[in-house]
Amino acid sequence: MRAIDTNVLVRMITRDDPRQAAKADAFVATGAWVSLLALAEATWVLASVYEMSLPEVATSVRMLLAHEQLTIQDPDVVEAALAGIEGKPAVSFSDALLLELARKAGHLPVGTFNHSLAKRDGAEKL
Repeated sequence: MRAIDTNVLVRMITRDDPRQAAKADAFVATGAWVSLLALAEATWVLASVYEMSLPEVATSVRMLLAHEQLTIQDPDVVEAALAGIEGKPAVSFSDALLLELARKAGHLPVGTFNHSLAKRDGAEKL
């Protein structure tokens, strides 16, 4: 199976360049794999460049999870991270993903200087 990068994910979500969005759609039509790294980078771009809110980012990630032609790496971890960004205090998808990956691997606590992340179960403020 082929894989796609951050830019392809962003085009698929934002549809801001119709030509590139069409090329992205055509490329994934036969199936494509999405790494957690590409997904984390894409959510950062959506939040910082496109100024999407956390709920909008979550909706975008759910769209990718439901996409029939995409296979997301560790979808259970992605679902747990989505639950993490919907909780209080708010943390970025990337921070929630990092925490859930550590949890799945059995490597808790996650040491952090991030005040919001440090309030989460499984994280420890340094």
